[in-house]
Amino acid sequence: MLPLLLATVEATSHAAPSGPIEGLKQTFEHFGVEPKFILFQVISFLILFVVLYKFGVKPTLSTMEERNAKIATGLKNAEETQARLTAAAQESAQIIRTAQLEAQKSIEEARKSAKEYSEKQQAEAVARAADTLAKAQQAIELEHKKMLDQARTEIARLVVKTTEQVLAKKLSETDRASYNEAAAKELSAL
Repeated sequence: MLPLLLATVEATSHAAPSGPIEGLKQTFEHFGVEPKFILFQVISFLILFVVLYKFGVKPTLSTMEERNAKIATGLKNAEETQARLTAAAQESAQIIRTAQLEAQKSIEEARKSAKEYSEKQQAEAVARAADTLAKAQQAIELEHKKMLDQARTEIARLVVKTTEQVLAKKLSETDRASYNEAAAKELSAL
């Protein structure tokens, strides 16, 4: 191919074309290009271009447009999902705050109930203690009266016995009973 190109350059340099179109025509003839074939080549190139555009470029462009639409839909869905996620996070935070407030309220109510129960139990314990103390005081007073009665009886018996020994005589049961009664009356007067 190189020798052919060199031959063309030499041929064009020796011959002086009469105009630019004549020079172009000679160059085409020298390379073996004929104008009627160029027209067929242009037509076949246009047919090839139309076929490639229809079956190659157009489907590729439509596929790219579909892919771009899917990507746009995916981005839109991602934004919507992000918005829903944010809303769900806010809602869960609100639910947690509400639950915390309810738990705090329940705790306060439990403390109040426990305090009331404690105060009630304490009041009942104080009442039972006071009742027990009153009963104990009554028992002590009763025991004191019994003891005084026993002491009086014993003192009367001792007075009678002492009187009997002092008088050195034996008293009958009726005398003894009368002295016991008199001594008991005197002691009860004290």
